[in-house]
Amino acid sequence: MSRPAGAALAVVLLAVAAWQAGEGVWIYAKARLAQHLLHRAWARTLAGERAVKPWPWADTWPVARLRAPAHGIDLIVLDGVSGRTLAFGPGHLPGSAPPGEAGVAVLSGHRDTHFRFLRDLAPGDELVVDAPGRTPQRHRVRETTVVDARAAVLATDPHAGGIVLVTCYPFGALRPGGSLRYLVLADRVLAGADGG
Repeated sequence: MSRPAGAALAVVLLAVAAWQAGEGVWIYAKARLAQHLLHRAWARTLAGERAVKPWPWADTWPVARLRAPAHGIDLIVLDGVSGRTLAFGPGHLPGSAPPGEAGVAVLSGHRDTHFRFLRDLAPGDELVVDAPGRTPQRHRVRETTVVDARAAVLATDPHAGGIVLVTCYPFGALRPGGSLRYLVLADRVLAGADGG
């Protein structure tokens, strides 16, 4: 290879590397900003505002807060489960019980971002759901299971109340989607039921 061609190739490679590094920094900066805006929208929701959009063009809003204290997880749950919504946080599946109300609330998230921690949950682990105008509700993980994506997700007693967390499976898959889903089924802990 001639010297000018080698120099041109080096410049092109450096430009591509700089572009890729810039993309990585932009994604990280955007994610940090989104989390700040989501927490700000959640604070406004707790203050009594309804359907507070975290940014003007958002098509979703905070509906709950999900915490897994033993795992250091604190997430804002958004309305809906579209791809745009799940890019910013876990979403509440329309048609399932609203978080904090009677029935089973189904929350969905990406296995490689917000719901990556699901693989570390075990029976007995505590999950806490905060919903506007309600006291925080404690839940205990009853079981984790893998199901076909076409199976019914509400595999728990709807009268007992609880949450089902859903994500794609397996966790280390290179391709998103697939036919399997990982479920975490957690039952509501009634006040005083276990000393709480």
